[in-house]
Amino acid sequence: MEAVIVLLVVVAVIVGIVGLLNSVRVVKQYERGVIYRFGRVNPLPKEPGLRLLTPFVDRMTKVNMQVVTLPVPAQEGITRDNVSVRVDAVLYFRVVDPIRATVDVQNYEFAMLQVAQTSLRSIIGKSELDDLLSGREQLHEGLELMLSTPATGWGVHIDRVEIKDVALPESMKRSMARQAEADRERRARIITADGELQASQKLSQAARTMDANPSALQLRLLQTVVEVAAEKNSTLVMPFPVEMLRFFERAAGGGATSGTGTAADTGAAVPVAEQAAVPAPVEEPAPEVAPSAERAELPAPGLQIPDPRTPEE
Repeated sequence: MEAVIVLLVVVAVIVGIVGLLNSVRVVKQYERGVIYRFGRVNPLPKEPGLRLLTPFVDRMTKVNMQVVTLPVPAQEGITRDNVSVRVDAVLYFRVVDPIRATVDVQNYEFAMLQVAQTSLRSIIGKSELDDLLSGREQLHEGLELMLSTPATGWGVHIDRVEIKDVALPESMKRSMARQAEADRERRARIITADGELQASQKLSQAARTMDANPSALQLRLLQTVVEVAAEKNSTLVMPFPVEMLRFFERAAGGGATSGTGTAADTGAAVPVAEQAAVPAPVEEPAPEVAPSAERAELPAPGLQIPDPRTPEE
């Protein structure tokens, strides 16, 4: 009898230990526990910490409340301007209502993946190629709005959704490269023409300034000579300008009355009055030549001229 009592006590202790181990649950900080009692869900999920359940009665399902990063597979589609593209995206979401995420939908992660794929295909068909390449912010907002409608009923909050990559056909890439090259060439030609216009305006202004002061032209010439001579790889032949001679004459105080050289030696122009005073050179008549001396006598017509060669020749 005593053995039976001891056996019952041992069995009770074992059952109690098993029930205690079965009723003790640890909920982590980033989790929430959904309790099912006889198949009915408890409206209040368990908070993080050590939790005791009713043995053999309660069942608990843990729901992760962290942000889930869900990559959306690449989807092929045709844009509104008839360009075939391949677009992939990434979705960031988290569970805000663990009761609805476990009761209202069977697998919320798989459901969100399918909704993201269909929404991405829909947004590709409604957009143009330029919007997919440059105006992605509006597309992200449109995708988030399309995903938020079913996600709200599943207790899921969409943090953000972004398009990762847009794959284009090789022919379209070449066409876009040619377009970009043509646009850059156009801008380069416009910039070059604008530079030539500004340079011509400055050169015209400089020409007017040098015309008002001839010495500036000589200084510019000397500066050009210095620039060419700095290279030391060419021979420069520089004519001596007449204006420089005049400058030296004025510096020496010679002017038109001093100096031994004439106007023809210095290259200066002779005044009109001086040209009138110079006597004109007298042309000498050519000597007359007698026609008889110049011309040889020609044989009369009809006469035969003897051959001076001998028969032996």
